[in-house]
Amino acid sequence: MIEVDLVLTPKEASDRDFYIKRAAAVAGLDFLRVSDWQILKKSIDARGRDILVNLKLGLYADGEKCEDFSLKYVYGDVSDKPSVAVIGAGPAGLFAALRLIELGLRPIVFERGKNVSQRRRDVAALNTKQILDPESNYCYGEGGAGTFSDGKLHTRSNKRGDIKRILEIFCLNGASPDILYESKPHIGSDKLPRIVSSMREKILASGGQVYFSTRIDDFNISASKVNSVITSDGREFPVQAVILATGHSAEDVYEMLLRHNIQLQSKGFAMGVRVEHPRELIDGIFYHGKNSEYLPAATYSLVTQVENRGVYSFCMCPGGQIVPSATVNGRNLVNGMSGSLRQNYWSNAGIVVEIRQEDIPGFETGNPLCGLKYQAEVERQCFINGGSSQKAPAQRLTDFISGKISSSLIETSYVPGIVNSPVHFWLPEFISNRLRKGFQDFGKRMKGFVTDEAQIIAAETRTSSPVRIVRDALLWNVPGVENLYPCGEGAGYAGGIVSSAMDGEKASEAAARYLGLK
Repeated sequence: MIEVDLVLTPKEASDRDFYIKRAAAVAGLDFLRVSDWQILKKSIDARGRDILVNLKLGLYADGEKCEDFSLKYVYGDVSDKPSVAVIGAGPAGLFAALRLIELGLRPIVFERGKNVSQRRRDVAALNTKQILDPESNYCYGEGGAGTFSDGKLHTRSNKRGDIKRILEIFCLNGASPDILYESKPHIGSDKLPRIVSSMREKILASGGQVYFSTRIDDFNISASKVNSVITSDGREFPVQAVILATGHSAEDVYEMLLRHNIQLQSKGFAMGVRVEHPRELIDGIFYHGKNSEYLPAATYSLVTQVENRGVYSFCMCPGGQIVPSATVNGRNLVNGMSGSLRQNYWSNAGIVVEIRQEDIPGFETGNPLCGLKYQAEVERQCFINGGSSQKAPAQRLTDFISGKISSSLIETSYVPGIVNSPVHFWLPEFISNRLRKGFQDFGKRMKGFVTDEAQIIAAETRTSSPVRIVRDALLWNVPGVENLYPCGEGAGYAGGIVSSAMDGEKASEAAARYLGLK
């Protein structure tokens, strides 16, 4: 393979024939000898006056072909192999289950929520009728919280595992090959349901099992092992090992672990709000007013320090929408998502404040769940200030910064609706003050970011788990329980789809070692 680096205009980068011929010329290769090619890396450079696209191509000549990476992934029949329980069917759980099959073990997946088709109906009811099903919503169900999200796959967690491997498995299950080379890959909420369904079908076809609407409420632990898991309806399933991948919202799981004297720790996290702008406004800022049909919806990443705490953008959704993400009646919170084309009128992002352990009320008592209680209180305030409904409290960005009530609100992507509210007043002062100063700093860096055309919607509370399940650094099991392997966001060791997937795979490998497999 011959690697070639090109710098192109957005229009040139959209013309496949053009850039392959250009690459062949740069490589000194007769175009007619090119037998195959692949994009290795692609990114947009908007730092200068001209918007450029950096493209790295791999050219193959004289009959050579690109590697067929699908041959690396073999899912054989494991129906008669030792069984491992996987609790949770989010990214950590699904990738853990597929890895177990590769390792010659039989995954038994338990998911408290519904399969993705049924879950879609519950999400629709939450949006249009404000009916919250505590077991089937934007957080619970097949694919976890990542299913109805932008499907962002960007991560800096190179040390956790093989990022390329995770992206290839997504492609095998229906994701666009673009994710293999884009600098900020994403799948889209319109495509993720089909992809997670494909993963489930692979698990079933290999002899694994998947139980939906099946919440695990307890473990039978004796002789330092989990011998069986017990469902909410009283069924008991014998297990040889357990991979715990329940996500960052399963508060009842942490309480169950405490009953078994499993060590938990409170940890830092972040809370804040969602800010929403017209997509064209953000595109105009990022692309210096040179919007083009050849350019994608613009993303931004912002970070600053305010009073010794980080204030930063989180889960930026260009051309997306804000969605209700509560899992408990009487509480409200929001998140963002976008489709594969990112063509919605709005762009939004969480803007959140770093919360360290010592900032959490009750931390001094030693209660490892104090962060969960802090989250819950903010979510209750959101519910109350949203009219005791799934409508969300909102305020124009300029008014939030000025500390005054908005005279009116503007349109929003948030389907349940918004309520005019003095978010600056009731949001915890620790968060509110830092957000205001953070927004002012961001406005200086991105001219036009602070505008009457933007508004904040409260609150973004579940950026990551405020709890960590302690696990052995080498064996990956819970100390004192030799066959229990916590992983993913809910365990406090990952943040996002890719890092959770890699963590789930590592947990499966640890379980395989415990069971005597390579």
